[in-house]
Amino acid sequence: GGGALSKLPDLAKPDPKTTSNPDATSSPPACGRGRGWASKTPPMPTWKPRNTARAQALRRAATPAERLLWRHLSRSQSGAKFSRQMQVGAFFADFLCRELKLVVELDGFAHVGRTDYDAARDRWFAGRGYRVLRFANAEVLDDPHAVAARIAEEVSR
Repeated sequence: GGGALSKLPDLAKPDPKTTSNPDATSSPPACGRGRGWASKTPPMPTWKPRNTARAQALRRAATPAERLLWRHLSRSQSGAKFSRQMQVGAFFADFLCRELKLVVELDGFAHVGRTDYDAARDRWFAGRGYRVLRFANAEVLDDPHAVAARIAEEVSR
């Protein structure tokens, strides 16, 4: 005889006394085909690569004003989480709060004579729901606390 092993129930077959749905004991289909849990999984969103090498280069080449303001923003003294040199569309925001769609731009020597370009860029951001604050590097270097306070004011709006 089979002894104790012959008295074990056949686990490959569902027990009709405890299972109202015979399909409930079947394993989910492979690769999301057919019925089962995998067919209810939403499709993965399309991943868009970012130009992280450019962002890293911009962070390494930060101006003294950008470094000074970053000390204020990175410590969450403004009440919001900011990232620096973040790609938004074809542009890189000096500082970006994704949650509030707030862009902070510092204008230094590279912005001299580019007011039309900066205005077009600001319109592009605004058209996508972003608010843009612009400060001159000199403002940040002269009174970083006033600039940080202005950003905190905008964050609290």
